[in-house]
Amino acid sequence: MSQMHEPPKTVLQKLLDGVETVGNKVPHPAVIFLVLIGIVVLLSHVFYVMGTSVSYQRINPQTHDIEDLTATVKSLLTADGIRFLLTSAVRNFLNFGPVGVILVAMVGVGLAEQAGLIGALIHKLINLTPRRAITFIVVFLGICSSIASDAGYLVLIPLGAGIFLSLGRHPLAGLAAAFSGVGAVFGVNLLITPIDGILTEITNDAIHLLNPSYSIDLTANLYFAIVSSLVLCVVCTVITEKFVEPRLGAYHGEVPSGTGEGVSGSEEESRGLAYALYALLGIVLVFSLLTLPPGAPLRHPATGAIVGNSPFMDSLIVLIMLVFLVTGVAYGIGAQTITSSVDAINAITKSFASLSGLIFLFLVISQFIAYFNYSNMATVAAVKMADVLKGANVGSLPLLLGFIAVVGIVGVIIVGVIPKWAIFAPIFVPLFMKLNVAPEVVLAAYRVADSPPNVVTPLMPYFGLIVVLAQRYQQEAGVGTVVAMMLPYYVGVFAVWTLLLVAWFLLGLPLGPR
Repeated sequence: MSQMHEPPKTVLQKLLDGVETVGNKVPHPAVIFLVLIGIVVLLSHVFYVMGTSVSYQRINPQTHDIEDLTATVKSLLTADGIRFLLTSAVRNFLNFGPVGVILVAMVGVGLAEQAGLIGALIHKLINLTPRRAITFIVVFLGICSSIASDAGYLVLIPLGAGIFLSLGRHPLAGLAAAFSGVGAVFGVNLLITPIDGILTEITNDAIHLLNPSYSIDLTANLYFAIVSSLVLCVVCTVITEKFVEPRLGAYHGEVPSGTGEGVSGSEEESRGLAYALYALLGIVLVFSLLTLPPGAPLRHPATGAIVGNSPFMDSLIVLIMLVFLVTGVAYGIGAQTITSSVDAINAITKSFASLSGLIFLFLVISQFIAYFNYSNMATVAAVKMADVLKGANVGSLPLLLGFIAVVGIVGVIIVGVIPKWAIFAPIFVPLFMKLNVAPEVVLAAYRVADSPPNVVTPLMPYFGLIVVLAQRYQQEAGVGTVVAMMLPYYVGVFAVWTLLLVAWFLLGLPLGPR
C-alpha cells in the first residue's frame, strides 16, 4: 500500500514557519513586555541625557484646538520618573481600555457560550450558508464589526474559530480570517462608524490651519470605504484559503467546549433558539424605545444625535453584553442548559476564570504602554519621521506613498487610530493641500496605512487576547504563531489597499459624495 505524503512546502510556507519558530522561542508574552519595559526605561534615560526633543503642532481631539507643543524625552530613572513608575501602576491598569471592555462584555458573551447559544448559532449558520461562502462571510462580518468599536475582537474572532472547527477546518484559520477583517481592515466599513466622526473632525481642524472656510463632511471617504471593504474582503478570503489554511494543514487537536462542535439540531436546541429569538426581539424593542424617540435617554441631550458623540455609542459594549446575556439566558431556559440562577452565575464565573492569564498579561502591557507614553519616545520618533518626509523634495504621489509608509511604520509602536492622526493631520493635511492634493485623499491614505499593522504588532491591546484564543486550540501557540499566521494578511492588505488608493488617485475618482 502506498504511503501518503504531505505536499512539499512552498518557500512562503517555509519562511512563515521560520517566523513562527523564532517568535515562539521568545519567552511568554508577559516576560516579553517586562523586558520591553526595561528597554524603555534605559532608552528613556539615554535620550533624556542627549536632550532629545521635537516641536510640533497637534490637534486636541477633545477641544479641537491647535496646540503648539514641544515633546522632550523624559527619563524614567530621574526622581520624577521613578515616582511615576511606583505610583501609577494601579492607575495604568484601571485606565487600560481593553480590561473594562472584556470584563463587561464577557458577562454576556461568556454566559451565552457556556449555555450553548454560540455553538447553536454556529450550527445554524453552517446549515444556512454555502460552505464555499463561509470564509467570505467570516471576513465580511469582521470588517462590518467596526461599527460596534472593539466588539469584533471579543465576539467574532472566537466565533470564526468555532465556525471553521465545526466544518472540520482548522480553527486557527477561522481565527485568522476573522482577525484580518476586524483588525487589518478596521479603518473602513460599508457604513459610517464612530471613528469616522472623530477622524473627520481632526481633519477639518487641520484644514482650517490653511483654509478656515473649507471643511469635509462625514461621508468624505464613503465611496472609497465601501469599495475597499469589498475588495479587501475578497483579498482576505483568498489569503485564508490559498495561503494560511494550507500552511496550517488538518486540525487534530482537542475540541474546546462551547465551540459548536457536535451540536445536533435537537428539539431542545431548536426550542432554545426560538426563546433566544423572542428575547432578542424584546431587548431590541427596549433599546429602540431608549434610543429612537426624540429626547430618548440614549440620544445626545443637546444635539439629539444617535451616531457619533452620543450615549448610545458610548454604551455599545454594555448593550452588546445585555443582548448576549438576555438571549443566552433565554436559550439556556429553552434548551434546559440553565435551570436556575445558580447555573447562570456559574456560567459567568467559569468564563471569567478562563481570563485569568489574559488579565495578568493586560496588567503588564498596561504598564509598558504607560511608561512608553510617559517617555515621549513614540511621539518624538513619529514627528521626526514626519519632518523628514515633509522636507523631501518629491511630487505629490511619491509623497503620498511616503506618508503611507511612515504611518505604517509608526503604527507598529503607536496603535491607536486617533492619537496618530492627531499628530499627523496638522503636519500633512496642509502640506498636501499646498500640493493641490485634497484632504479627503490624505485621510484615505491614513486609513490605508493605519489598520494593517494591527494584526502583526504585539503592542496592539487585543493581541494578547488573540494569543490566548489561539492557545485554546493549539497549546504551544505563542506570539510567533499569531505573527506568522497574520503576516500574509498584513502584506496582502497593505499592498492591495495601497494600489487601490493609487489607482483611485490617478483616475481622479471621488472618494465620497460631493
